[in-house]
Amino acid sequence: MKKIYIIILGLLCIMLTACHGKKQSISFEIPESFNENKQIELTFWAKNDTNVTQSKIYEKAAADFNKIYPNVKVNIRLYTDYGKIYNDVITNISTNTTPNVCITYPDHIATYLTGNDTVVKLDDLIKNEKYGLGGSELKFDGPKESEIVPSFLNECYIGDSIYALPFMRSTEALYINKTYVEKMGYKIPEVLTWDFVWEVSEAATKQDADGNYLVNGQKTMIPFIYKSTDNMMISMLKQLNAGYSDENGNILIFNDTTRDILKTVAEHAGSYAFSTFKISSYPGNFLNAGQCLFAIDSTAGASWMGSKAPLSDISEDKIVDFETIVKPIPQFDVNNPKMISQGPSVCIFNKQDPDVVLASWLFAQFLLTNETQIAYSQTEGYIPVTTKASGSDEYQDYINRCGEDNELYYDVKINAAKMLMDNKENTFVTPVFNGSASLRDAAGQMIENTAKAVRRKQTIDDKFMDTLFDDMMSLYHLDQISALGNDSKDLGPLPKPAIILIIALIVAWVGIIGFNLKDIIKKVYKNK
Repeated sequence: MKKIYIIILGLLCIMLTACHGKKQSISFEIPESFNENKQIELTFWAKNDTNVTQSKIYEKAAADFNKIYPNVKVNIRLYTDYGKIYNDVITNISTNTTPNVCITYPDHIATYLTGNDTVVKLDDLIKNEKYGLGGSELKFDGPKESEIVPSFLNECYIGDSIYALPFMRSTEALYINKTYVEKMGYKIPEVLTWDFVWEVSEAATKQDADGNYLVNGQKTMIPFIYKSTDNMMISMLKQLNAGYSDENGNILIFNDTTRDILKTVAEHAGSYAFSTFKISSYPGNFLNAGQCLFAIDSTAGASWMGSKAPLSDISEDKIVDFETIVKPIPQFDVNNPKMISQGPSVCIFNKQDPDVVLASWLFAQFLLTNETQIAYSQTEGYIPVTTKASGSDEYQDYINRCGEDNELYYDVKINAAKMLMDNKENTFVTPVFNGSASLRDAAGQMIENTAKAVRRKQTIDDKFMDTLFDDMMSLYHLDQISALGNDSKDLGPLPKPAIILIIALIVAWVGIIGFNLKDIIKKVYKNK
């Protein structure tokens, strides 16, 4: 009986280790040829900015791809938020129901990779002679590897491997109410400094005896609104060459430079010269109503910015007429500008059927064709990720017709794209590792918490900073990221089968103890 219990115990340990120690690995080998006789359905999870034109471009791409490969049908699921895509992918990894192709960010992919072979490495696929970029067997005119902007492709590396293709690129832009700034007696420089923006913003808080702001004659004025405070903190630290994180997943953000940045935020949030999207709402709405001088948002939202904006969210009677200009975000050193590179990439997920994976790869490449790249870039202040598209006659014609109308050729939108093209070499990305998305959230939350605290009359001193840093470490589990580094493998919560096995293991131990205890008791009574 003892031997039986021991055997059961050993088997349970082996099963438990197999259940949670490592997820099943699915290796992908590129087929010699694509089976066009097999019916395949792909799911494509994508995001659109409530811009109907964008969703139609996805639909057209899927339909055109199906005409080229009739055996492949692409089903599109649209989201309005990248965070929701991320959460759904994480949820579906455990049930092997991830999409086939997904619009995403490298920060998110780094977390997806905690499941072995969840996302397909693209290094071999990219260089494959038949089906790689510019491959001989492609049935469409896709770009070669050399025709993808190198800096954009480099952003898709995680460690030593490529896990995505860049789809579109954007950056942050400073949208300025030039009319009001010049009315206040200021001349707008080619590249604005933080000191300039803070000075003008403070000056715009002046009111008359009736509580009306002098610059706009209204009861409302928030001179400076930043939509993405995580980007604000990251960009300021980069410009100051201060610590944020490194490639090994070490958290460096809790430093004296961060403290100084937060104290500056507190100063201008306390005077109501500065606010954020989470506190006040969308900056474009205030800008268009003449209630904001400096609005920082993505170039991907340019069609919402300005008094002639085709996608403005406020009623026409609230729009104030003014001249809008687009500049890079404020800098500490105008001779060495730094701005964040952002915009979606495309990854493909591993599946048991190699033909399905290959079909996913073909569709991901199809999204880089000129037709899709140019059409999508025209919806907002995006720029194509291929020189093949950006250098085409069609795209150059689009750029050169800036301001021809307030729809397709809306000047603010095209000027935002031009600003990015002029600054491609000045863009940067942050290190990617499992947990980098949490660090990004913490970076923004520190600005949000500081701005709220000062308005609640809290004292912003070193004690406040110490508590804030501790709170961020705890809330976003950054202490765990620092300890585990880039090699961390967070396997998530224990699966139900493993829980059952643990219970069985406990029962087995109880049985063993009970059996031995019974034997001991018998011997005691026998000796008596």
